[in-house]
Amino acid sequence: MTLVSTSVSALVAIDGIGEIADRYDGVILDLWGVVHNGVEALPGAINAMARLRAAGKRIALLSNAPRRSFVVVDHLSTLHIMPEQYDAIMTSGEDVWRHIFERPDPWYRALGRRCLHIGTERDRDMFVGLDLLRTDDVADAEFILNTGPAAIGDEIEAYSGVLEAARARHLPMICANPDLVVMRGDKLEICAGAIAVRYEALGGLVRSHGKPDPSVYLRCLEMLDLAGLSRVLMVGDSFRTDVCGANRTGIDSVFVAGGIHGAELCAAGKPNMPRIVDAAADEAASPDFVIAALTW
Repeated sequence: MTLVSTSVSALVAIDGIGEIADRYDGVILDLWGVVHNGVEALPGAINAMARLRAAGKRIALLSNAPRRSFVVVDHLSTLHIMPEQYDAIMTSGEDVWRHIFERPDPWYRALGRRCLHIGTERDRDMFVGLDLLRTDDVADAEFILNTGPAAIGDEIEAYSGVLEAARARHLPMICANPDLVVMRGDKLEICAGAIAVRYEALGGLVRSHGKPDPSVYLRCLEMLDLAGLSRVLMVGDSFRTDVCGANRTGIDSVFVAGGIHGAELCAAGKPNMPRIVDAAADEAASPDFVIAALTW
């Protein structure tokens, strides 16, 4: 364990989560970039989860996946990450689905039923059980459900036309994944958050779900049956969502330097601490610990 002090902050660099595990009763893990890379599970992370469970720690998986939680459970199983390896799972897509179904506030009650979907067909589970009419015509839509790009490899410019047309009609947008980018294998791809940011830049109204909103962190604590915040730890590879969300919720966090920012912040398996401190300051994020990858 190494304490790194700078003029901006002081971070503790750790080699493995086992160094600090005894401080916590529950651990919330991001998925993409921490537990898997979209193609395969990360062996060090799977071992760390097993060791945490063996030490009596409760584990929640918290993902900004624009899908229902049960769909993510099924996908994780194809990567050999089984339900018995964790205690709870929560996704941004699940939070969106519940808000559309329950219509808990005036913003949601005013949406209407005709929905323009920006996303891929594999996100169709988001519509099951909802009283919505899907339309491909901006002129016929009452709101937008943005689950991400329609095809792997799409660039943000591919959505300029539909976003401009939607903004002209003042259509509200629900963003089911605030992440800007994600690692798929060794490649970065845009997420729904990048589309939402572009829509906001045009003057569009966006309501996002998932990290960094504290409500999804608190939902994880409820699912883990953990009342206090002081003995809960978040592990994630995004300053903007994972760490800032932990900060807003009032729980400790570990920044995984080898995730989506690995090319800039991690070299030869070692976090570049001065760069990490600067990057965290740029995002107004305050992680407590830094680790190259989730290992024990």
